[in-house]
Amino acid sequence: MSKINRDPLPNPAQRLAEAVSRRMYEQDSATQELGIELDTISPGYARLHMQVRESMLNGHRTCHGGFIFTLADSAFAYACNSHNQNTVAARASIDFLAPARAGDRLTAVAEERTIAGRTGVYDITVR
Repeated sequence: MSKINRDPLPNPAQRLAEAVSRRMYEQDSATQELGIELDTISPGYARLHMQVRESMLNGHRTCHGGFIFTLADSAFAYACNSHNQNTVAARASIDFLAPARAGDRLTAVAEERTIAGRTGVYDITVR
């Protein structure tokens, strides 16, 4: 984890999101193994990044879509769990608009659009 919001007096929801993300990251072997790092966390929001490595390339020498989807899914996980309720995805879809290549730094931003209890809608953008 590289950066967490460092406001002088963060509100309780922000402090909770930071604590949850630290605890999650400590136990998140998949995210750590892929070199995914958390840049920013706040309630309902997460920004993570990943460097595309040679070992992530497919037969076309572009980043395998599964790695990109994993980055997006990790961003979603941190955003939706930032409220300290154990949540998982019920449905997800992705549109691949451009290839990523070895050395590219991909950034995923997950933003909560609506939430009702344990059900929420999130948009995740990977660039």
